[in-house]
Amino acid sequence: MTSVLAKTTETPRALAGERDRRLAEQLFAELAAATGDGVGISRESFGAGESLALDIIEAKARALGLATERDAGANLVVTLEGREPDLPFLACGSHLDSVPQGGNFDGAAGCVAGLAVLAGWRADGIRPRRTLKLFCLRGEESAWFGRAYMGSSALFGRLTPEDLKAPHAVNGRPLADAMRDVGADMARIARGEPLIDAARIAGWLELHIEQGPVLVARGLPVGIVTGIRGNLRHRVVECVGEAGHSGAVPRWLRRDAVFACAELITHLDRHWRTLLERGRDLVVTSGIVGTDAAEHAIARIPGLVRFSFEIRSQNRETLDAFYDLFVSECRGIGEERGVEFRLDRLMESAPAAMDEGWIERLRAAARALGLPDEPIPSGAGHDAAVFANAGVPSAMIFVRNEHGSHNPHEAMAIDDFLAGVAVMRHALTEAMS
Repeated sequence: MTSVLAKTTETPRALAGERDRRLAEQLFAELAAATGDGVGISRESFGAGESLALDIIEAKARALGLATERDAGANLVVTLEGREPDLPFLACGSHLDSVPQGGNFDGAAGCVAGLAVLAGWRADGIRPRRTLKLFCLRGEESAWFGRAYMGSSALFGRLTPEDLKAPHAVNGRPLADAMRDVGADMARIARGEPLIDAARIAGWLELHIEQGPVLVARGLPVGIVTGIRGNLRHRVVECVGEAGHSGAVPRWLRRDAVFACAELITHLDRHWRTLLERGRDLVVTSGIVGTDAAEHAIARIPGLVRFSFEIRSQNRETLDAFYDLFVSECRGIGEERGVEFRLDRLMESAPAAMDEGWIERLRAAARALGLPDEPIPSGAGHDAAVFANAGVPSAMIFVRNEHGSHNPHEAMAIDDFLAGVAVMRHALTEAMS
């Protein structure tokens, strides 16, 4: 293999792009066929669909002459060894799980992009100075266990005993059992032992579809991420009142859980609007709300409502301040309406700023390729936040995607994906020099 990384610039861009296109189209088609659920894509965290996806990427990597292994967290690692393997390595990748009935590109785009870069250099006989590793991570989505970033958090010893006890949303089995089933070293993970030395990672680069509408609205194929919102959330909040006959109990004697929840959400919306008017970054969501189907009726005052609560911001002080407002409103409305709000375990993911040097490198790469270099914050969470908060210089490339995400209608155009891969390859080339 040649030791001159700069040779990548001698490969015609059109040739590299066509090679990337063939690889991407093949892998996205295989992933869809293997993990389709009849509506969308379901790749359950630490489950069968996710394992199938890892097997597909691993088989292709081996066929392309790359070394593969499963680490102690059961993540897939693909390696292109550098000329100076003792140097800290560069890492790229994303996750391969999905929400139930999700889309085919959320997470998988980053794994396919990383493989395209490693395989392209391998095919061109290029051996970079630093080793480059692709991580196809398990368990990024919170839909299955309520905890996000499970695979990447395990890498840095950041899964707590409470995390490992978290029940599966459908079958109730704890996270620790699901991880053990796919080969994770639960003795090390349960001790909080890091599975990787953060000091050995020179940088983390993640390509991901944008999960919001900004790039589509602005007509841009790619964007460069500046930061990732953190979040505070409760999977289940219970509002406990008292059931009664809808016609027999006057308002002043009612303990109506639905009206109490409605008042809480209305108050939170007003606080949210006020903070936005003051220039704060914040989003508030209650994505699950329901009375008990076993007992609710049109003529029954509801005595129990369960709902989820989530807030996201790039600023930790904003998160903490709004959470305090939430708790205060629960207390005040509970006293006024004679109900009680019961909160399950608070889960949190810290906000993360992307590395300024990497941001500029990516923007320069985009400009060099004749692409826009739009900076954009990420409202959704990503594994890059875990790497950044572990002290690893981290960065992200967003690729335009229509119809949002976490639904079957994700629509990333291959040409946009290829633009993102080109930016990624150019920036990694610069970082290797």
